[in-house]
Amino acid sequence: MTDILEAKQPKISSNPKDTAHKAIANIPESKLTDKEVEDRLISTRINMLLQCPFYGNLACRLEFKDASEWCPTAATDGKYFYYNKDFISALSLPNLVFLWGHEVEHCVYDHFGRRGSKDPMLWNIANDYVVNMDLVEANVGEKITLVDICFDYKYQKWSSEEVYEDLFKQAEEEGRVIDMSTLDVHLDMGDGDDEQSGGPEGNQDGGGDNDGSKGPVRYTDEEKRSIKESFKNATIQAAKAAGAGNLPSGIKRLVNDLVNPQLSWRELLPQQIQSVMRSDYSFNTPSRKGMDSGIWLPGMDREQTIDIAMGMDTSGSMSDAMGRDILSEVKGCMEQYSDFRIHLFCFDTEVHNPQVFTEHNMEEFMDYDIMGGGGTDFDCCYDWFKEEGIVPKKFIMFTDGYPWNSWGDESYCDTLFIVHGGGFGGQTPVAPFGITVPYERED
Repeated sequence: MTDILEAKQPKISSNPKDTAHKAIANIPESKLTDKEVEDRLISTRINMLLQCPFYGNLACRLEFKDASEWCPTAATDGKYFYYNKDFISALSLPNLVFLWGHEVEHCVYDHFGRRGSKDPMLWNIANDYVVNMDLVEANVGEKITLVDICFDYKYQKWSSEEVYEDLFKQAEEEGRVIDMSTLDVHLDMGDGDDEQSGGPEGNQDGGGDNDGSKGPVRYTDEEKRSIKESFKNATIQAAKAAGAGNLPSGIKRLVNDLVNPQLSWRELLPQQIQSVMRSDYSFNTPSRKGMDSGIWLPGMDREQTIDIAMGMDTSGSMSDAMGRDILSEVKGCMEQYSDFRIHLFCFDTEVHNPQVFTEHNMEEFMDYDIMGGGGTDFDCCYDWFKEEGIVPKKFIMFTDGYPWNSWGDESYCDTLFIVHGGGFGGQTPVAPFGITVPYERED
């Protein structure tokens, strides 16, 4: 794939003119002093605190580093704002606001640590498409035109993973050469070796004195984690101060995930099963504490039977290993209870192999035959419930999240959707009702 992806990513070089950025040669040499360049950066941040406070607060966390010797435009590692003084001098104030916002968003989205095994150049391009669209959508400064940047309204409200998948498809399946430049130098801050490489994506020409003038500052893994955690906390505080209405949709979702982290399905499943055990006060079981005091008070009458249903979508996208995985997890949850009933079945466009399991035959649970394979009709589950007179206290559906028609009868019973796989770009489909949680294998 590397031969196909001929993206022109700025690179580290001892010669600042030796760069792959297509438009950098058009940037004139600065006539400003170093102090005047820094004053431009400071005044820009002050303007941002007034006009776009979320970005302004986070921009004020980044320390200046004149990186004109190795950086053709700008870069960040979550602690420093690296800049080329010629590039800064050539931009207007609204352009500088856009640039600051661009670097801030790389930190907010943690683009350094999310790449994984993705192609580095293509991942950087995907990130720039998302960041630049966010800034235009939120009217943060003015879009930079001095150099070519990655921008396309097609990618509005897309995640980096979605854009990456789309670009990957173009490159691998359609044979298109991805020939574009990122606005800034992308530094690889992912965990791995104890020290940062000293340059973007593995370049080894880092500065010997490690002051950022000849290459990015190097960090230990512990320092990287500290920088990441510190910026995450600052992002949450900046978002609260700015208000949700002043954030681009992508950042709003990200901040919500940071503030309200989602439980894994393995953590959520036992909680949801436990939640069906309802309690009430009854004089049939008087309070012992009240009796000891000579007062007749009602005690807690706990409903002991757990009555749930579990439907497994066998439309073709679920492997047998995945089915056994979720069966094992449910079995483990039920072992702590002495009175329960599970209506287990498979479905595609109709219900297959319905069986009832209780504490008396749970040893046969893992031998259940997973049947079916065809279309996907969620309504058939609820229709079957009604035909059989089954009203589960909780319905757990394991599915790929792509029903042929509707997601089912919202008013019939509480539903937990455990959704495996992902839609375009790897995003998990979300049900319009109930609770949706993505399925992930432990391995």
